[in-house]
Amino acid sequence: MFLYIDPGTGSMLFTILIGILGTAVYLLRNVFVKLRFLFSGGAKVKQDEDRVPFAIFTDSKRYWNVFGPICEEFEKRGVPIEYFTASEDDPALNMEFEHVKCSFAGEGNRAFAKMNFVKADVLLSTTPGLDVYQWKRSKDVRWYVHVPHAASDICLYRMFGLDFYDAVFVSGEYQRGQIRKLEELRGLPAKELPMAGVPYLDTMKARLEKEGPAPEHPVTVLLAPSWGKTAIFSLYGGKIIEALLKTGYHVIVRPHPQSFTSEKEMIEGLMAQYPESSQLEWNRDNDNFEVLRRSDVMISDFSGVIFDYSLVFGRPVIYTDSTFDSSPYDACWLDEELWTFSVLPRIGRKLDDEGIANIKELVDSVLYGESYRTGIDEARDETWQCRGEAVKRITDYMISKREELLAKEAAEEARTAKKSVK
Repeated sequence: MFLYIDPGTGSMLFTILIGILGTAVYLLRNVFVKLRFLFSGGAKVKQDEDRVPFAIFTDSKRYWNVFGPICEEFEKRGVPIEYFTASEDDPALNMEFEHVKCSFAGEGNRAFAKMNFVKADVLLSTTPGLDVYQWKRSKDVRWYVHVPHAASDICLYRMFGLDFYDAVFVSGEYQRGQIRKLEELRGLPAKELPMAGVPYLDTMKARLEKEGPAPEHPVTVLLAPSWGKTAIFSLYGGKIIEALLKTGYHVIVRPHPQSFTSEKEMIEGLMAQYPESSQLEWNRDNDNFEVLRRSDVMISDFSGVIFDYSLVFGRPVIYTDSTFDSSPYDACWLDEELWTFSVLPRIGRKLDDEGIANIKELVDSVLYGESYRTGIDEARDETWQCRGEAVKRITDYMISKREELLAKEAAEEARTAKKSVK
């Protein structure tokens, strides 16, 4: 009989193992440094000869839209940075950079094990849970910075997701308020919260400005459901496609990529029941830009693509009334209404059973409703500040922070040396 270890216990054992290994590595390193110090006749030996000035860690290739522009900015400035990815097929690994070194860190726990011993002055990541689960702060990283991958509430990470970062980039003042409240409730030291904006939204906006609006086309409705029990297809099945086809509008259905894995039977059934035609198309493009550009209204559920669509393309949305359980998230510590839910009625209308029966009326109400334009402008100002400046601000901050840390460390060493002389 094989010994079974549940995932939670396995995670705990992995954390304990990494802690033991980490302690052993640093003890041995210190002994080695002291021996080198003695044999060198007392000459100072640096412990950070192989430390990189800047590093990026990503747990998935899907965040290349965040990190790609940042890597390109470092490359343009001629500043060396090392990019570690947990995806073997990350697009970064095929890029030809001179100053950006891209490497595969391994998948899952292998990646975290590597990052637990990385040596860097400033490390940037979009991965939450630093020093909470498997990913531990390396003693050889001076400063950890988090960059969000969505323009919404910063408290929608799993519990304690950002607590142990030194700094967190934000894109709206309400995000600063949420972090400060969590710090107060948990007795945490205040992080640095530089305002930076949203890198991937800046890139999408620049692309739209370059390519311009889509060619003339019939009124098009984009149905972009997420996946899971509260997603559109789980709630309404094929009847929402049926209702949309009766409007006479062109319909694009773009399921979440995970649906083709986790809900394969259901999706294949819907595709067989509603095959492609001149009015209906199923979309599985890796890049969603074109399908967003040529649609006039979106129907979705609890998905970040809603905000990509409204903020960049300035178009209204129809959203489902999904029940949100905040208990696993930092949000459960806060009494205030989440920005995400407060803004939805301003940028679109809610879909319910009655809305399905009158879907054309619902679509027309948001398609031609002027109040939603005002709401979208308000949302953009609230959650996407510093538009077009994110990459520059992030790069400037990382470089200046490293200079500040090194200067502070040099001053401290000078004070220590002065005291020892006395």
